[in-house]
Amino acid sequence: VHRLVTYIFVYEDLISLTCGAIVIWCFAGSFEKNVGTVKHCFFTVVFAILAGLLYLLLEAVVSRVSEVEDAKGFMPIAFATLGVSTTRSRMKRTLLFGFRVPVVLVPWFLLFVAWFIPHCSLLSNLCGLLVGKAYGLGYCFCLDLPESVASKLDQMFPFSVLKRIPGLKYIPGSSAERRASESS
Repeated sequence: VHRLVTYIFVYEDLISLTCGAIVIWCFAGSFEKNVGTVKHCFFTVVFAILAGLLYLLLEAVVSRVSEVEDAKGFMPIAFATLGVSTTRSRMKRTLLFGFRVPVVLVPWFLLFVAWFIPHCSLLSNLCGLLVGKAYGLGYCFCLDLPESVASKLDQMFPFSVLKRIPGLKYIPGSSAERRASESS
C-alpha cells in the first residue's frame, strides 16, 4: 500500500529528475498559490494515490497490448495539478512556446512532450492528468479539504515549522489569509 505514495519519489536518472523538477516548479507552484501549502500537500498525497490506483487498473489492460513503463517520479502529480488548473481556468487561450493555444490543450501538448523524457511513464502521466481533470470538473468533490481544517493544520507541526523557515514561501490554507498576504 505504501507504494501508492512512494513511487513519486523514485527516479532512475538525473535527466528524469531534472525534468520532473522543472515540471514541478512550473506547474505545481501555481497550484500551491491557489490552494495553500496545506492543501497542496494534502492533494499531493490524494493525487498520488488516485493516479496510482488508476495506473494499476489501466496497466493491466494496456500491458497486454504494449510494454508499459513503471510509474515513477512526481510528474503524474504535476500533471494532476496542471489538469486541475487548466480545467478551472477562466482563460480561454494562453501563450505556449510563442503560439496562442486554447488552455484546455496545454496539458495534452505537454503530455506529448513528456513522452520523450527518458524513463517517464506516459500511462502514469496520463493517469495523473485524468485524475486532475476529474477533480477540476468536480467529480472528486468529496475529497476536498475544508478551509477550516486547512487553517487548523496551518498551526500544527510540520506546517508551523515551515512558516518560520527564512526564504521559504509558505502559503496559508484559508483564502482570506492568502488574499491578505498577497495584498501586503
